Formats: sequence, C-alpha cells, structure tokens
Amino acid sequence: METLPNHSLSIVIIMRVLIKNQQKSAKLDRRKISRDSKKILGRLGLDNAELSILLLDDLAMKDMNARYRGKDKPTDVLSFPQEELSAISYQLSAKKSKVFILGDIVINIEAAKRQAPEHGLSFMEEMRWLLIHGILHLIGYDHEKSKYAERKMREKEKEFLDYLEEELNAC
Repeated sequence: METLPNHSLSIVIIMRVLIKNQQKSAKLDRRKISRDSKKILGRLGLDNAELSILLLDDLAMKDMNARYRGKDKPTDVLSFPQEELSAISYQLSAKKSKVFILGDIVINIEAAKRQAPEHGLSFMEEMRWLLIHGILHLIGYDHEKSKYAERKMREKEKEFLDYLEEELNAC
C-alpha cells in the first residue's frame, strides 16, 4: 500500500472588491481603486473580505444622503456595514468565515474633486482618503461619537494614507 505525502492545508485568500461607477464627471482607474482597497483590507487583516464601492455624482449622492441619513444635501462618502459590529468583532468574524461581506462604500466623485484642493491633496489622494474613511466606518470607527473617537479615526486615516504612499513608492 502506497502512502500519500502529508500535505498541510493551504489557506486561500479570497478578497473581492466590487466597483460600480455611476458618474460621468471624472474618468477613474478602477484597478487603482481596487488595489488600494485590497491593500487597506489586507493591512486590517481582512484578507477574506468582500467590499462593494459605488461611485456617484452630487445629485445621486444627495438622494442617498436624504434617503439614509435624512440630510437633503450631498456628502462625500457614505458607508453601509453589513452588520453593526465593532472593529475587533469584525476581525474576529472575518477570521471565522471563508468570505466575509464587509459592506458598501459610496463615494461622491464631484465632492472629491472639490475637496482635494481644499485639503491640499491631488484628486487620487482625496479618493484614497475617502476610501480609507469609508472602510474605517465599516469596521466601527465613528468620528461623530466624541472628540476622542474623531482623533482616533484621524490617526488611523493618516496611518493608512502613509502606508499606501509607502506602498506606491515601493513599486
């Protein structure tokens, strides 16, 4: 009788980023948005996460903001977590399942174009900031809770912006 070699199980990383572009005000490279999203998710330890990103203009974002937040004006980014959990709970849940649906982020491209010069950023840097901001909301960060929560979220945003910048420079 022949014995089969003992192989350890390999872990398959399933990280999906789904992007839907429903605006026409800016030409975007979905590959860069997907790449940045995956780097952020990987850094968070969410290697098996699924993230959906919707790109809109001011008018469509105004409608969504009114519908989901009761504010009749456009905003720059909205986040819709799959479940209401804390950051730690998300990481624990993600490690238990094969595919973990993190949630949806909606980014207003026209707002990103307006805000970039106000923040001293390029358009793509502003897009990265909004992406990071949205992902942090999905995992439980909320800058509107308190000054402390706002400071912690801003620190995390800066950490991820610096990380992405380092990653881009390394390529």
